[in-house]
Amino acid sequence: MTTRTDVVVGVSVSHSDAAIEDIERAAAASGRAAVESLMERPGVSEAFVLQTCNRAEAYVVTEEPAAGRDALSAYLGGVDPAVVRELDHEGSLRHLMRVACGLESLVVGEDQILGQFREAYESARGVGAVGVVLDDALLKALHVGERARSETAINEGTLSLGSAAVRFAAAEHELEGATGLVIGAGEIATLAAEALDERVGELVIANRTLPHAEHVASQLRTDASAVGLDALSEAIEAADVVVSATGSADHVVGAEAFETAGETCVVDIAQPRDVPAAAEAFESVSVYDLDEIETVTDGTRRQRRAAAESVEAMIDSEFEHLMQQYKRRRADQVIAAMYEGAERMKTQELRTAMRKLESERGSEIPEAEREIVNSMADALVSQLLSAPTQSLRDAAENDEWSTIRTALTLFGPAFDIEPAEPPEAPDAPESPESIPAEMRDRMPDHVLEQLTGDDE
Repeated sequence: MTTRTDVVVGVSVSHSDAAIEDIERAAAASGRAAVESLMERPGVSEAFVLQTCNRAEAYVVTEEPAAGRDALSAYLGGVDPAVVRELDHEGSLRHLMRVACGLESLVVGEDQILGQFREAYESARGVGAVGVVLDDALLKALHVGERARSETAINEGTLSLGSAAVRFAAAEHELEGATGLVIGAGEIATLAAEALDERVGELVIANRTLPHAEHVASQLRTDASAVGLDALSEAIEAADVVVSATGSADHVVGAEAFETAGETCVVDIAQPRDVPAAAEAFESVSVYDLDEIETVTDGTRRQRRAAAESVEAMIDSEFEHLMQQYKRRRADQVIAAMYEGAERMKTQELRTAMRKLESERGSEIPEAEREIVNSMADALVSQLLSAPTQSLRDAAENDEWSTIRTALTLFGPAFDIEPAEPPEAPDAPESPESIPAEMRDRMPDHVLEQLTGDDE
């Protein structure tokens, strides 16, 4: 018998390495569809996909890393390899924690990614793509993400210019039920759109390249639409709050576009400015620039930098705990196989011995005597395998897989166990549930007690 040696393999195309065009190229029409497609690839037993405005990431579980990489190459399609971050097993587990904690976000510690992560998890579970490996890994990441936000100041205050602009606008204008307009579809503009999301009644994204605006709009929960800059005047006339953050070297809108606008709050955080100073001449228009907004972010930037260090330490601790628990589970699976083999041998020898005794006596062995002999045999198995059990657990926790392979070489032929390669996989509870169900169901209670009774 053998036990699976599943590993996680992942790929990430995100704002840290790639342009928005690369992220769009990597992302599937929907995360659910991407998961279903990955599950159809050879060797894939589990899959998870996380797609947001700023990232497209996919993870699969396979027995061999090469099979996982082959499956993920199909997800990436024609994305430039230079912008793809490839993640091995441990790298995937740690990266998932960092993403959930907001350490990989444009705005360090932002809250939205945690909700997006949870939605992606539920979506993958909904199509049966999350098994024991990813379930433990993803729940651990969500747990650490929640801890980071409840135990540190990682998400307190406003950090990015985009979210700061919206916070400033909210102090100047009522956002509930308002019509918002974001000019631009780059990083800062996207953050502004995300900060406005669900705070306004309607949201319009305007950009020179319409598909980029459509991509940002598609990621929002608010009723959002996209327009090109040729429709900017009409969008401004309908808007109550405008946040502009393009990378244009010139003004993207003329002052005359505000002439027929009603009461409008304009927050221009572009450098150089997108909105000409002349727009302030209209009585119903209030224009605020970068200098007024940046003061909002200074204090929280320092605060979050210190909090991020605490979150990194938290991740290190949780990751180590996760890996130690997994090693314990893998050792217990090997030990369970050893006990199961011993149990088969014990049952066979007891049956032979009982038949001989009954043959000599000429009658059946009384039940009380059978129980005594069975108890003695159980005790012998437990005592003989107790020391190897602890040694195998210690070897697994110390990554001494050669010791485990040696033990399997010695016990394997007798117990019908095939050595497995050193595995890697995520968290699992230190309980009988860490033993495969089909193996656990065939094992007597005293064997399960032996496997789980040396935790202290």
